[in-house]
Amino acid sequence: MIKQLFVILSCLALGHLVVWAAGIDFPGSIIGMLLMAAGLQMGIIKLDSVKEASDALISNMALFFVPNGVALMLYFDIIKSEFWPIVIATLVSTLVVLAATGWTYQLVRRIRLNRVLKMRRLQQSNR
Repeated sequence: MIKQLFVILSCLALGHLVVWAAGIDFPGSIIGMLLMAAGLQMGIIKLDSVKEASDALISNMALFFVPNGVALMLYFDIIKSEFWPIVIATLVSTLVVLAATGWTYQLVRRIRLNRVLKMRRLQQSNR
């Protein structure tokens, strides 16, 4: 389990190192997660080498939200004064993401369907 946590934390550290070295303003944890995903996809990191630790982290994920919830309470007066702008921004952004996701799915589906139809036409013309 310690070796598995070491692999996960190494990806996190590598992500922070990349952000620091590149001088970009981007969360190192996201870069680390992308590096971990790339390593898993390319077979550099074996799934068995992180599965047990990642399952343990996921099963205790609620604990990671406690500090954020406490921090939220510190800013309750700001949230209270800006409640409606926050709600409206949340609703609008949710709808925009929903619409963009739906349109992207429809576009990809249409492209794949056209590709399948072209392949069938090619197969029929070759007969």
